[in-house]
Amino acid sequence: MARTVRNPKIDSRSARSKLAVRREPYWAAIAPGRHLGYRRLGPEGGTWLAKQRDPETGARRHKALGAADDVLDEGKGILTYAAAQEEARAFFASPWRRSGDSEPDEDVVDVGPYTVKRAIDDYITWLETNRKAPGSARDKADAHILAALGDVEVAKLTTKRLRAWLKTVAESPARLRTAKGKAQKFKAAATEEDEKRARRATANRVWTVLRAALNMAWREQKVPSRAAWERVKPLPDADANAERYLSADESRRLLNACAEDFRNIVRAALLTGARYSELCRLRVDDFNADSTSLRVRVSKSKWRWIPLDADGAAFLTSMTRGRPRDGRIFLKSTGQPWNTAHQIRPIGDASAAAKLDPPANFHCLRHTWASHRVMAGVPLLVVAQVLGHADTRMVEKHYGHLAPSYVRDMIRNTPLGIGSGVEGEKVVSITKAA
Repeated sequence: MARTVRNPKIDSRSARSKLAVRREPYWAAIAPGRHLGYRRLGPEGGTWLAKQRDPETGARRHKALGAADDVLDEGKGILTYAAAQEEARAFFASPWRRSGDSEPDEDVVDVGPYTVKRAIDDYITWLETNRKAPGSARDKADAHILAALGDVEVAKLTTKRLRAWLKTVAESPARLRTAKGKAQKFKAAATEEDEKRARRATANRVWTVLRAALNMAWREQKVPSRAAWERVKPLPDADANAERYLSADESRRLLNACAEDFRNIVRAALLTGARYSELCRLRVDDFNADSTSLRVRVSKSKWRWIPLDADGAAFLTSMTRGRPRDGRIFLKSTGQPWNTAHQIRPIGDASAAAKLDPPANFHCLRHTWASHRVMAGVPLLVVAQVLGHADTRMVEKHYGHLAPSYVRDMIRNTPLGIGSGVEGEKVVSITKAA
């Protein structure tokens, strides 16, 4: 029997019971191009599905496997997570059928034209298989790419059409958070230059996703050329303003304004530079008191270590002393974990109480850690490594101006005495003096 590939979202009854009811299955990658899916139907449980993509032809097929053991124990037609994987593997090993000859529970998808939607789907699958988080890429595709370009054949894309699409994304109003099932809400059209710059930056990030999917299609030989999108450049004048960071005084005021449970996770962000989502996932055994370092989950199979200074080590020691090793480090006062978006209102309220102008968001705390480290003389390569960046490019872009600089120091230490004048000295006209 093959090894069961674990997935914390769907590999247990308790985990599946917490999932939202939806038609789109929750997928777990078993192997490249092969996925096991779970569709949550409601209190009665859910069902298992399998999907497969042929890497040679791009053809896809799906199969319904049976009911999940959410309510009833394993039996005829009822499968555990492990049993569902075995059924899926049997399906993957079975011969492919021609479209029209499939069994009622098997859907074979003809190859057909290789469209932008198929390129995006293949790219998302690659992200899932390579243990990277595909959520952001999928959201950008759903919001900005698929409606406009999804049905277009990749080989028929033109530079003119892609440039026009990119311009449209940049000029469209920003989306607002909208309740599921409701019509999408939007902000008013951008009028200020900063707002327009932000929209151009958003368009460039969406373009990064589409370009990555198209380049993957070209590498996989789905299309003969990538010339159409190679000529499309990101929109200019889209760089963000200098990153907002808090001074030492502002940091203290913010901490004092936070509720106690929220103050703990804010303090951790200021002491480690970790992201909010990373801090939410931390467990007691992620803190190593011997090496005074913190293990941060990057993905299901990848970690990075954050070394701590004396203040950080003392704080994490106080937060973990005497607690179960598998327990979350940061919890609300109710004992519940901090989850996605739970930080938005508390950080806004604390910023207002601390009279921060402009107000801080949680990501600003990460910038604060990085900015103060750079100003203290920590090399950019070290800061990049702790933040989890592959190289120093992002750190140089956002924090390079804060780093001690040989060029800057030389200019400051070699004053020329021209153009400064003396306080109170009257300037004599050259014409009159002559």
